[in-house]
Amino acid sequence: MTAPSTATATSLVAYEDAVRRYDPVLGIEVHVELGTLTKMFCAAEVEYGGEPNTQVTPVSLGLPGALPVVNGKAVEYAIRIGLALNCSIAESCRFARKNYFYPDVPKNFQTSQYDEPIAYDGWIDVELEDGAVFRVEIERAHMEEDAGKNTHVGGATGRIQGAEYSLVDYNRAGIPLVEIVTRPIEGVGDRAPEVARAYVQTLRDIFRSLGVSEARMERGNVRADVNLSLRPTPESPLGTRTETKNVNSFRSVERAVRYEVSRQAGVLDAGLPVIQETRHFHEEDGTTSSGRVKSDAEDYRYFPEPDLVPVAPSREWVEEIRATLPELPVARRRRLQGEWGYADAEMRDVVNAGAIDLIEATVAAGTSAAGARKWWMGELARRAKQDEVSLEELSVAPAQIAQLQQLVESGRINDKIARQVLDGVLAGEGDPEAVVAARGLEVVSDDGALLTAIDEALAAQPDIVEKVRGGNQGPVGAIIGAVMKATKGQADAKRVRELVLDRIAQ
Repeated sequence: MTAPSTATATSLVAYEDAVRRYDPVLGIEVHVELGTLTKMFCAAEVEYGGEPNTQVTPVSLGLPGALPVVNGKAVEYAIRIGLALNCSIAESCRFARKNYFYPDVPKNFQTSQYDEPIAYDGWIDVELEDGAVFRVEIERAHMEEDAGKNTHVGGATGRIQGAEYSLVDYNRAGIPLVEIVTRPIEGVGDRAPEVARAYVQTLRDIFRSLGVSEARMERGNVRADVNLSLRPTPESPLGTRTETKNVNSFRSVERAVRYEVSRQAGVLDAGLPVIQETRHFHEEDGTTSSGRVKSDAEDYRYFPEPDLVPVAPSREWVEEIRATLPELPVARRRRLQGEWGYADAEMRDVVNAGAIDLIEATVAAGTSAAGARKWWMGELARRAKQDEVSLEELSVAPAQIAQLQQLVESGRINDKIARQVLDGVLAGEGDPEAVVAARGLEVVSDDGALLTAIDEALAAQPDIVEKVRGGNQGPVGAIIGAVMKATKGQADAKRVRELVLDRIAQ
């Protein structure tokens, strides 16, 4: 059922005005695909990008008589996530059937958890770019299976409306998911978009550090459903919420919150009720549009899954898992910042650029934290932006950057030459040492060769020589420039200056 839309009846309110007059309240549901080898309830392999409908079994296709078996690794991963989110782990929990019909759910129900999740009552602290910290309360983290994927062919939007026909790929049906559900996130005020973005980003970082998922949002490994409501004051009852579904980038999470705040404020200003509905986010313009009236829990007719016994992780097993948890991202960042000596602003820039792992690996390969940051946050960041890729996607390894910086520090190349060496590395010509050798880029350090170039430059510009001898050292830069040009930039400019002044003084 499609919800009636108020979009044509209301105008957007400027975000700043909306948050001045209304109090936004967030609720975020994050789904993470677990990185198991097989699906949640069968032995079908999990592999991204396979040919449609090749990674299926009778269980994931919902065929009659096919019985599910719980994936033990998925349960372990769910416990790891719950512990990392400071949750209590249930001594016994069970699966339920969530009944609804979609063509990408072949059984006509989703096997999920409802009133007995595996993890509950947790929290995480979320740090914003300026260092402010918000605590987000976690209501529960529960296990479930993913649905398949619909492809709507024809039409202008790629959605079912206006499509000529639809295709269904069941490869994703049955992939293990953990869904993390927050309690209402209150008190965020005008920082609601930032908090939403930082929360999802914090979860993504936790998933990666735990090793439970690749957590690649562009592949749909992590998806966020963003709930938002407005109320007149922080003391007022919660307003009617909307749920913007399947938002799959940090930027989109932020934009979806901003848009819904402005849209709902317009609805309320017009004296109309906000409709409890799901909404679609449109990446191209940052807007949302009505999906369907939002169902309440009772509409799904949950009942216990009769084909699965309860999951009862022993306390010993839970503690064994707890003992293997890695250092979590926030603690790791604080430790590394102390070790590297970065200022708060410098560390935030590194984190926001996604460079923390790259810098850590570069330091481990033998260079200084300052040297590693110089390259990853300077020249490499510029090139990544220019090519519209992430730092991780650049064709250069941390060990190569460490070697490049060592060549600079040893005096074998200078920073200008280093950028040429980097060109070669990015072009696939090998490590920096190999590029220097192949291109003949090592700094000219032989004083004899430098003096030859200096004498030629001095002979070509006698007027500058006279000015320098008269006490005006300003023009000496022209001589140095000529020598650098003659040596193709491969001379040490500081040493050239020393030799030029010495030669003129003779």
